[in-house]
Amino acid sequence: MAKVIKTICAATRNLTSPMRNFAANRALPLQEAALEERCILVNELDKALGDATKRDCHIVNSQGQVLLHRAFSVFLFNAGNILKILKNIENNKCKEVIRLVVILHIDNYIFALEEITFPNHYTNTCCSHPLFEIPEETEEHEAIGIRRAAKRRLNYELGIPLSELLLSDFLYLTRIHYHAVNGTWGEHEIDYVLFIQKDNITLDPNPDEISETRWVSKSEINNFVKNIDSPLSPWFKLILKNKLLLWWDNLNALEKMKDHTTIHRTKFVQDDYFYVISYVTMNI
Repeated sequence: MAKVIKTICAATRNLTSPMRNFAANRALPLQEAALEERCILVNELDKALGDATKRDCHIVNSQGQVLLHRAFSVFLFNAGNILKILKNIENNKCKEVIRLVVILHIDNYIFALEEITFPNHYTNTCCSHPLFEIPEETEEHEAIGIRRAAKRRLNYELGIPLSELLLSDFLYLTRIHYHAVNGTWGEHEIDYVLFIQKDNITLDPNPDEISETRWVSKSEINNFVKNIDSPLSPWFKLILKNKLLLWWDNLNALEKMKDHTTIHRTKFVQDDYFYVISYVTMNI
């Protein structure tokens, strides 16, 4: 599987502009609608500057830059400290053309759904963006807007009823700033890390988003990663490598580990057939 994807990635870098444009034009109506949703633009200090479509937020401009915008990543644990991990759906033939073009991805939206850019990958519970056109999701105090957006996406992707999630269930830990480009598309986000620990949650995964869900304990995570038949998403690989195990060890004391003043800076390095992130600085 890894060799196949690596070959595809190499071929992708050699695609002509007409081929890239053809693939982009093949986006399905669902993806097209999502690409017109508006992200919140920010500066490197996470100060809101305006808005732009998801499409514009993931296109590399003529200077090789990608618009910086807000995002979030959710990690859902049950009371037994076991993490919910997802596997995204595999592409159908129409989506395959798009996957060949848009191979760089960190969270769920390049062509709106993660499975288009990293199909059949395992990842953390939920990754997405707060939307500018939803005023409640632009509220910044205590990341309340981010938490509202996370609740909305958990309902859409995992089918968790809105009534079963309180905003107070989301623990906002810290922010991570990452930037990477690969040809026409890229990512540039300040990502809010959110943890939830809760039992008795109804799960009804959206089949357009998710093909498999698993609860994985900390003692199982290394073997899980070694033995899965599909790769991890780059973003989940980053968190697992740098911070997840520390946070996992301290699920009962996460309040003491919150850091809302630091924005952790990152850089990308080549790793096999996709890009991963490594921490390089810890302060703004």
